[in-house]
Amino acid sequence: MIRRIAALIAALALLAACSTEKSDDNATPTPSPESPSAVSLEQTRAIAKEAYIYGFPLVDNYRVMYSYFVNKEDPEYKGGWNEIHNSAQVYTPADKAIQTPNSDTPYSAVGADLRTEPLVLTVPPVEQDRYYSLQFIDLYTYNMAYVGSRTTGNGGGKYLLTGPNWRGVKPEGIDEVITSDTDLALVLYRTQLFGPSDIDQVKKIQAGYQVTPLSVFLNQPGPPPAPAIDFVPPLTRDQQKTSPQFFDILNFALKFAPPLPDEQELRTRFATIGIGPDGGFDADKLTPEMRDAVEGGMADAWQEFDTFKKEKLDTGEVTSGDITGNRETIGTNYLYRMAAAVVGIYGNSKDEAIYVGAFNDATGAPLTGANNYTYRFAKDQLPPVNAFWSLTMYELPQSLLVENSMKRYLINSPMLPSLVPDPDGGYTIYIQNGSPGIEKESNWLPAPKGPFQLVLRLYWPKPDALNGVWQAPKPEKV
Repeated sequence: MIRRIAALIAALALLAACSTEKSDDNATPTPSPESPSAVSLEQTRAIAKEAYIYGFPLVDNYRVMYSYFVNKEDPEYKGGWNEIHNSAQVYTPADKAIQTPNSDTPYSAVGADLRTEPLVLTVPPVEQDRYYSLQFIDLYTYNMAYVGSRTTGNGGGKYLLTGPNWRGVKPEGIDEVITSDTDLALVLYRTQLFGPSDIDQVKKIQAGYQVTPLSVFLNQPGPPPAPAIDFVPPLTRDQQKTSPQFFDILNFALKFAPPLPDEQELRTRFATIGIGPDGGFDADKLTPEMRDAVEGGMADAWQEFDTFKKEKLDTGEVTSGDITGNRETIGTNYLYRMAAAVVGIYGNSKDEAIYVGAFNDATGAPLTGANNYTYRFAKDQLPPVNAFWSLTMYELPQSLLVENSMKRYLINSPMLPSLVPDPDGGYTIYIQNGSPGIEKESNWLPAPKGPFQLVLRLYWPKPDALNGVWQAPKPEKV
């Protein structure tokens, strides 16, 4: 009884103290852990850097999705969500939404809004010697699954794409269920084109790609539609580098990306400066000091990326196969995930394709159209692939295809019959801005006048390419 009376007296005293504190207009409130005032400017800068590296792929992915599926005024608008959109041509310099695009395979694309119900993707049979693939990409830019020549074969099938909250069972007639960790996702189809005369056959294959809601597939009434999304305009690629509005866009994107199991602590830390799906970050209301801290964090993120690229990517110590993949292979290495989005968003996982980039010549000097180069595959040293390879030219710093009089943006394996081999059976490709001469133009890959990079793609690479036994050539300055 004495202990109970003592506890009651203590509780009354605490209540009185609280009442006094609340009635004191001059009392200083203790900042909440969720309040920016509880975080120092130094901590803000560090968190902004971490959140930027983490969030860049989501923000850049959203930029492309907005261009493709939301903004009808955009010249690269494809069409609405949950529909298949086919492009019966390869990418050209006019295609600018995606950096370092391939120009080998006409694309088809599905912007998937999975909040209401899953989608059924029907793939027709494709002839055995033609490569095709469906790359399933979530909002984080993880490659969550593949359908195609390498993984499921060319016999066709039906595949169910679900969102993170779907709890149904695989319907009859479905070959595989693919689950996205995010409500918004992207499916990129690549259908190999053997040459200009082959485009009609590609169109026939694309016409067989079908996308339907699950309720339509089951011939059942559909569920109530999800609320319409009030999409916010994205930033341009340049604005994403410096504008604090980057985090406004990130907060919007995170509404469709539930935290992954190992990210709760990370998301809690971001929330201390208002970053999160329900965060209060508002770039327009930052104090000058907070803006400086946030912009400093963004600059720090780019400094870390630049160092990583120079010391790891450009030297080949880290390859494209290391920085692209699914959630299990990339894990929480968010710098890798950012790097993959910066140098070539939607890059394939290494088993599907590997990319060997060349920014420098064999001596280590940057590539520029002011010089002439050769790129030679020695006899019996063509890239080892099950599908095909290509060498593509990109102008820097945009990382886009290069306009030229020949309208040639790459040299690939289907072009081998039209190339002139070396006397020993190897192949020399001439890389320069001006023509190497009429007798060599068959092997000419036109370069811009200024800086550029080359990307060698190996689709469905063989083991010698994956394990490093085969090594790509380096450009030799003439």
